[in-house]
Amino acid sequence: MPDAPQSSRVPVGVDPNRASIARVYDAALGGKDNYEIDREVLNKVATAAPEVRDLAVDNRAFLIRACRFLAAQTGIGQFLDCGSGLPTAENVHQVVQRLNPEARVVYVDNDPVVLAHGRALLEENEYTHFVSADIFDPREVLESPVVRKHLDLSEPIAFLQLGTLHHYEGPRGDVAQIMKAFIDELAPGSYVAISHFLDPENEYSEVAQNMEEHFRHSPMGSGTFRTLSEIEELFDGLELIEPGVTLCARWWPDGPQLKELNQAQQCIAGGIGFKR
Repeated sequence: MPDAPQSSRVPVGVDPNRASIARVYDAALGGKDNYEIDREVLNKVATAAPEVRDLAVDNRAFLIRACRFLAAQTGIGQFLDCGSGLPTAENVHQVVQRLNPEARVVYVDNDPVVLAHGRALLEENEYTHFVSADIFDPREVLESPVVRKHLDLSEPIAFLQLGTLHHYEGPRGDVAQIMKAFIDELAPGSYVAISHFLDPENEYSEVAQNMEEHFRHSPMGSGTFRTLSEIEELFDGLELIEPGVTLCARWWPDGPQLKELNQAQQCIAGGIGFKR
């Protein structure tokens, strides 16, 4: 039987025999809300890049720094986080409400394990809410009654797609159109943060391509690595905040880089754009 370290009980609607994106990320971050099938994904990709867990670690660190920047320096007080995943040590609302206690956060996810376990932990105060919706469907997200009730979309918001778009399973070109549809509906003054698996088009490209092959043929079934220019296209119509789209580990790090980035860290990038 597949095992869950935290509990032997499987929540209703959760299939422990099928990998979950949220649980795979949880496993990569050292969490306990995952099953053997999820850890199998990481072990499979680790044959291409032993440091694969650093994709999730750097993505989470980027999320924290990006949210800290948005809450502290932009005046934004409302956040829409697509693909919340399972709760971890520093979630969006904890980061931003530490700086602005009245910042409003709406999380969006439709992963059964997040609905079953994470929702109650994420909705921990009156300014934090959760909606079950398809993060790749702009209309469903933006017209959600929960979003409409708790966020004023006529005013600037921070819109987050962090570690999500590379899991879209439709045609490769659709992701740019999905992001354009979201961006078109945001009020001027809004900010958009994206992180994404990267094909760096250098000596690490083969590693990126091998990781993509393993992700896509694993029980998780998704994980597209885009080039820097392809990721920049996702910010179409926005002004990129310095330093633009760059490796997550190099986007305004908290201190000097004292050791070389490993091959997995060379394969995830992020950035923030501003809508005039």
